[in-house]
Amino acid sequence: MTTAAPAVTKADQQPSRAAPYVLPFATFLVFLAARDLLQPLGRAQYIVAPAAVTLVLLLVSRPVLSFRVVQFWRSCLLGAAVFLIWIAPDVLFPSYRQHWLFQNPLTGAAAVSIPLQDLSDPVVLTLRSLRATVLVPVIEELFWRAFLLRWLIARDFGSLPLGASSPFAFWTTAILFAAEHGPYWEVGLIAGILYNWWMIRTRSLGDCILAHAVTNGLLCWYVIQSGHWEYWL
Repeated sequence: MTTAAPAVTKADQQPSRAAPYVLPFATFLVFLAARDLLQPLGRAQYIVAPAAVTLVLLLVSRPVLSFRVVQFWRSCLLGAAVFLIWIAPDVLFPSYRQHWLFQNPLTGAAAVSIPLQDLSDPVVLTLRSLRATVLVPVIEELFWRAFLLRWLIARDFGSLPLGASSPFAFWTTAILFAAEHGPYWEVGLIAGILYNWWMIRTRSLGDCILAHAVTNGLLCWYVIQSGHWEYWL
């Protein structure tokens, strides 16, 4: 199934307006950095950050957000494939992630970020899963695929359609996406390559969000069912 390239929106035609793409992701990173300070809030700590990021999405990012999907089943299949790729090394080789290539001072350690006492709280698990499945795919695809992939080609990124790319932009975005995932950098790199390719193929933010959401949703299910909490960095 092929589709015409989406029209460049009025908001996209203003190259100085990177905020709708960048600010939700930046807000999320600030709250991640401050998560130790939020622990005294108890369950509320799992609501504060998503609420703040959602507010930014509604107030700042709404003009550039699109959830229109043109390849529903293929996006779901891609998301499922990335999930399988993500867990495969650790399933096939249980000590694989302990290698110094994946756990070192630069990449960090594969360790759960949630206090151990919260792992038995169904409310916390639900909130954490909703954040990963609903919110993270939106803010990450806005930043990585809708913004950075184009911005690395031209600072006037809004003049380029979604899915525009170059070898430099493609690989830089994939590598930085991998670096974001610390000790899971190698599967993060593969995921970044596949998500980049899917944006180029579909030219659809909605399809990339859907694929990413399926990956994260399946990973949350796997984490809770298997007890492999280390995936929740």
